[in-house]
Amino acid sequence: MRLLGIETSCDETAAAVVEDGTKVLSNEIASQVDIHARYGGIVPEVASRQHTLSIIPIISAAMKGAGVTWDDLDGIAVTSGPGLAGSLLTGVNAAKAISFARGLPLISVNHLEGHIYANWLSGALPEFPLLCLIVSGGHSDLVLMRGHGNYTMLGRTRDDAAGEAFDKAARVLGLGYPGGPAIEKAATGGNDTVNLPRAWLKGTDDFSFSGVKTALLRLSEEGKIASAADAAASFQAAVVDVLVTKTIAAAQANHVRQIALCGGVAANKALRQTLLARSALPVLIPPMLLCTDNAAMIAACGYFRFRDGKVADLSLDVVPNLKLTEN
Repeated sequence: MRLLGIETSCDETAAAVVEDGTKVLSNEIASQVDIHARYGGIVPEVASRQHTLSIIPIISAAMKGAGVTWDDLDGIAVTSGPGLAGSLLTGVNAAKAISFARGLPLISVNHLEGHIYANWLSGALPEFPLLCLIVSGGHSDLVLMRGHGNYTMLGRTRDDAAGEAFDKAARVLGLGYPGGPAIEKAATGGNDTVNLPRAWLKGTDDFSFSGVKTALLRLSEEGKIASAADAAASFQAAVVDVLVTKTIAAAQANHVRQIALCGGVAANKALRQTLLARSALPVLIPPMLLCTDNAAMIAACGYFRFRDGKVADLSLDVVPNLKLTEN
């Protein structure tokens, strides 16, 4: 079964063709990073316009890359939320148009669920029950997955998500945008020598990164940061320590078989290496390209939803605040 996946939840216009939910035939991404870098962050209206310009060429590139025609496809999977409303609309409307014109089934996919299913594209199939750590610019969630489509939210961020915290820290240190890669690059030349707090929120599986961000800001305002590299290394270490420690504790408490890391921040090498080193359980991590927003993960998730009879119709609308358990 071959599905075309479409992803436009934020600032990446992406299309991919995936076979049987596990084999990537093509995965095309048009990035807007350079466009938004001049503003120091994503401008929703600019993102929407760029999606409109890129959507048809990127779908065509994905089809060509996979060597398929419309007659070779069995359905269209598209991100319907969460994300920026204008960006989501571009992808959903494109998918609905294709579905109507070609008579192909339409499958609605939650962006967060898509990130989880990037782990089905890494070669080794996950085993249930599975603990998923979703870390991105807008989310830091711990999710217990007992089966396909069976999710229990164990914990989430109470304020800043990990990716958001990295962006803000990079801005404080003058490292540029996007913040995650900038912090990681600077940290390679620094040492964890700056004393920064860790919010453990004992008794819960929740996260909080507002405090460590504020502590870094105050040190900067007081002129107490002698080295941006050391500050970046210390900030990264504080965030990674909390993410890994709480993930391992939740995995042990819920007796899972594996841990799955996913989301844009999963591309952070320190997080990947620390989780692998400290976990006694097998840890699944997608390839770097499949950690950040992409359409292959949407098509992979769409396959399992389609297999379970979860098909949308042309009344499908976007839900910018869509919860993982609502789709």
